[in-house]
Amino acid sequence: MKDFGSIVGHEQIISHMKNSILQDKVSHAYVLVGEAGAGKKTLADIYAMTLQCEKGGAVPCKICDPCKKANSKNHPDIIYVEHEKSNSIGVDEIRAQVVDDVGIRPYSGRYKIYIINDADKMTTQAQNAILKTIEEPPDYAVFLLLTTNVDALLPTIRSRCVRLDVRPVSDALVKQYLVENMHVPEHEAGAGAAFAQGNIGRAEKAAGDAYFDEMAQKVLYILKYAPKMEIHEWVEALKKISDGKQDIYDQLDIIQVWFRDVLMFKATREVDNLVFKQEINFIKEQASERSYEGIENIISAADKAKVRLQANVNFDLAMELLFLTIRER
Repeated sequence: MKDFGSIVGHEQIISHMKNSILQDKVSHAYVLVGEAGAGKKTLADIYAMTLQCEKGGAVPCKICDPCKKANSKNHPDIIYVEHEKSNSIGVDEIRAQVVDDVGIRPYSGRYKIYIINDADKMTTQAQNAILKTIEEPPDYAVFLLLTTNVDALLPTIRSRCVRLDVRPVSDALVKQYLVENMHVPEHEAGAGAAFAQGNIGRAEKAAGDAYFDEMAQKVLYILKYAPKMEIHEWVEALKKISDGKQDIYDQLDIIQVWFRDVLMFKATREVDNLVFKQEINFIKEQASERSYEGIENIISAADKAKVRLQANVNFDLAMELLFLTIRER
């Protein structure tokens, strides 16, 4: 059972959460902001467990009935808002699970906690529906909004939430986590930490998932031969690798790490710090053919592709624009 002590990094957020309990200053609404895999869900889960713990301390005891129920996602006063459509949370779902429910007092705990993952996917109508509840909540209500894109939330909602930014953790901590918790050999953990870019979720995926490793190899193959591909071949190749929407974000991460390797080698001519050092011949070739500005433009273009996909821009168009940047010399 996880607690605050098992979380890697995020010391400021953990301190804020603990102090809010010790000082009896728990806010009615929080927005946790960070990329996928950064730890938002884990922080929200443990904070909710701690708030419901019978002991009432700044850390969950993990042995009382509320803690056990919270850990198994069966606590009646910790509500995880669900939605049928993968890309949106509708007004009816918010009304049924939050607005119409919040007036019912907690069954057993001091608080009634609503955890809304992907809060940025709430439609404007859904956000307006929840706004009044956040503005005038019952004393026992706590809202935890988790988002990768805080700007998609209405300014009126953002202004009524305590914002907690879930930032990347250091490579040293990620490497230590991979060695001690995932049992990754130390020489591999360094590369895993570099790939993770401070994201524990990404580090776990890269370390323990054969499917992820297979996907990474396919993306690398495409990158190595991108200069010889036509634009439609590039788009179709990425589509074939994808097993779902989240996969494309992982692919874009791999593309960025690849070109960071190219940039790193161009600047230092050193191999040891590269994530994909086994591909040194291709990295060396691309480093010689591309300018610093060109490589940086590609890394930036991958970020823009993520933003476009989050904004529901057509997949083919987003990938075509990225491909054109990669093809520039």
